[in-house]
Amino acid sequence: MKRTAIAFLASLVWLLAGAEAVWAQAGPKKEGSETVARPRKKTTGEPEAAEETKIPSKFGKKKEAPPEGAPSFRTEVLTVSLDVAVLDNRGQFIPNIPRANFRVLEDGVPQQIVGFEMGEAPMTVCMVIEFSNLFQQYWTETWYQTLTAAYGFLETLKPEDYVAVVAYDIRPEILSDFSTDKRAAYDAMSRLRIAAYSEANLFDAVTDVAQRMSDIEGRKAIVLISSGIDTFSKITFSKAREILQNAGVPIYAIGLMQALREWYDAYGMLGPIARLDFLQADNQLRTFAKETGGMAFFPRFYGEFPGIFRAISQALRNRYYITYQPSNLKRDGKFRRIKVELVNPATNEPLKITDERGRPIKYTIIAKSGYTAPREVE
Repeated sequence: MKRTAIAFLASLVWLLAGAEAVWAQAGPKKEGSETVARPRKKTTGEPEAAEETKIPSKFGKKKEAPPEGAPSFRTEVLTVSLDVAVLDNRGQFIPNIPRANFRVLEDGVPQQIVGFEMGEAPMTVCMVIEFSNLFQQYWTETWYQTLTAAYGFLETLKPEDYVAVVAYDIRPEILSDFSTDKRAAYDAMSRLRIAAYSEANLFDAVTDVAQRMSDIEGRKAIVLISSGIDTFSKITFSKAREILQNAGVPIYAIGLMQALREWYDAYGMLGPIARLDFLQADNQLRTFAKETGGMAFFPRFYGEFPGIFRAISQALRNRYYITYQPSNLKRDGKFRRIKVELVNPATNEPLKITDERGRPIKYTIIAKSGYTAPREVE
């Protein structure tokens, strides 16, 4: 079993041929079919790297403070933009829902929709990867799981998608800027070998990236691969929530160490304090995802990763794009809650969606939970 796992890992471009190692912990053993995704080889007809277009870097300068209003405010007339995904219980996008069936509430008040469209668009994604000596020591189970999730997600991207890679421990480090050249992302990933610091400052890292991405137009998201633990961030959890809500960048979180934690807990190796810390970590990832209009996943098995990647792709590529002008025109700097509903306009009741056989479909609406109104400048 160990030789099989090592043989698969040896296929990574950055692993020395013939290296011999052992697992550094007594966690659950991996099945022989598990592998870290490999870089995609260039095929005939693909453009050379020099011909790849590139989004102008948004990582050059960090904003000193979060924006006063939502990033969709472009003029004196307030306009709120919503990226909305409607998914069935299998995580599949439900298309062709008419505009009349959507209802947007702001602080419980129905709003007038002024713009509506549905379509598929390329993804602009920043992968934010926890790579700390706290959990990702070389050759450990969490090290392997982290790289499996990261390489696996890269494999699902299409040629027109933009991706950047940021790793964090005591501070975030930009390993590659946004580009459609996936080789740049793979080269960046090859630098994740041995973790340096034993800090995992999640709040600082994810808010830093979200603020830098707030001015990028179009469909964008952060794919956060993390334990959810924050050890020593400069900002608090509450402040991180506020910044992320204002930045307008959905977070799709993949929580690490789920099976390993259960294994340790079953053998009495996870104390009550550590158990509470991990429960809080999961709650932090869920909160970031929910409040930004993303999703959170907590896989216990490697076989769950393909389904997670499909769900993220479905939610990001396919969307309903809704805009409205708020009926509340006060510039008071207060947070306003948004709720998107599907209703039958004739009865004002929740919309019932059925499949080809007439059976009801349970669905989930994914959209950001609100925004902070701009404040009047005196």
